Amino acid sequence: MPDIGEQILTALRRVTRAVDRYSRQLAQNHGLTGPQALIMTQVARSDGIGMGELARRVNLSQGTVTDIANRLESRQLLVRQRDSADRRRVTLSLTPAGKALLSSPLPLLQEDFLAQLKQLQDWEQSQLLSSLQRIAEMMHAQDLDAAPLLTSGGLAATPEAVVQATQPLAPLPDEPSDQDTGRPGESTPD
Repeated sequence: MPDIGEQILTALRRVTRAVDRYSRQLAQNHGLTGPQALIMTQVARSDGIGMGELARRVNLSQGTVTDIANRLESRQLLVRQRDSADRRRVTLSLTPAGKALLSSPLPLLQEDFLAQLKQLQDWEQSQLLSSLQRIAEMMHAQDLDAAPLLTSGGLAATPEAVVQATQPLAPLPDEPSDQDTGRPGESTPD
């Protein structure tokens, strides 16, 4: 039986692979990255939201949110408008194309995860949080900019990035290929 360290690394790898698979499906089915889907969902919930408020709601820096908004605006999914009451304030709204894309809810992985998490007892939720925060510290990741979002990949969703995101992941150099594992369901991403 593998030692505890190997078991933890295997569990982390499974989480990473699950997030990668979700991210590829989101890109393939909707042409969006996870951060873009999160931004669009928040804009749909609060039409005319300001950039600063949006950044606070998604727990990303304003620069990151601006970059994502620029990409969505270039794809004509979002539009920026000056607030009529305060011309210094810029608000975001979905375009008709953005509304059409969101006409059926986007499957956000974290929503399913949070629903399952809420079913756990408070002590177990706290234990999971503590363990994951400690893992983030051990990986020197506690200060990284991160939204409450389960996704992988970059912020871009150019046609090339979407095509790349839909391709199967190559195994890591020290990891056997999916065909070598003999485990069902791992040969190709869903």
